[in-house]
Amino acid sequence: MTRLYTSGGARLAFDDTGTGLPVIFLHPTPLDGDFWRPLVADLPGVRSIVPDLRGHGSSELGPDLPVGEFARVPDAPAITMARYAADVLALLDHLSLPNAIFAGCSIGGYILLELWRQAPQCVRGLAFICSKPQADAEANLVKRVATIAQARAGETAALFDGMAQSLVGVTARQRRPEIVSELRSRMTVTPDALVAVQAGLAVRPDSVRTVSGMAVPVLAVAGGEDAVVAPAEMESFRSAPGGCEFHLLPDAGHFAAYEQSDKVAARMAPWLRSFRNKLADRSSRGMF
Repeated sequence: MTRLYTSGGARLAFDDTGTGLPVIFLHPTPLDGDFWRPLVADLPGVRSIVPDLRGHGSSELGPDLPVGEFARVPDAPAITMARYAADVLALLDHLSLPNAIFAGCSIGGYILLELWRQAPQCVRGLAFICSKPQADAEANLVKRVATIAQARAGETAALFDGMAQSLVGVTARQRRPEIVSELRSRMTVTPDALVAVQAGLAVRPDSVRTVSGMAVPVLAVAGGEDAVVAPAEMESFRSAPGGCEFHLLPDAGHFAAYEQSDKVAARMAPWLRSFRNKLADRSSRGMF
């Protein structure tokens, strides 16, 4: 059942299901937490905490967003990665969890990079799926300006139609054509939220150096058909001093965790099991 908490003046929604190792899953935009439903079903022994990000799904956009962060559209409000990370920390406080393991897809992974910068003591492990540490290149910035203009012109339906096609891998569209309409039906972000999200994404910092300081285990899963995040960009996670387990799914697109939830779960499950094994080992040695 969906529950609510408050952060930064906004009521935010989340689901909390299962028992065991706490894992917080951060979805891609413009989808909502339902994105993770198929994958979570394939992960036993996990307490799955799945929020709707601010401005997505059942979560409010909230008041007082900063304006002027994105210089190319100076009147656009922005939901920065710092704001999203603060929302995640508020969720931890709400649940009285001192720490957790985190998984993020696309913007979800960008938020995890900021979370590590803000509160590394709250992070036990990080899983990045079709996400990267690099900042936007020039072509991406130009596209964000155009997306903001389309959203303000009332063209969100056309935008989402295009995203549902381009962000799903070619193989998934061929094998299961209905996946496009399934994901399109979850793209319910309002024009105001779309503008704020795009502005926030545009100003996220380059995080390659952040990765070089990640002293926790990292899992990176890339999609060979991802039109947004190249597998080569995700190779940067290999520099994490806590160790990086890297996987490439050659026939998966940007929404790999939904397109091939079983394969992603099959790679996450043993990685998560290692945390439970370490916890059991510490308990057996009387370290608590």
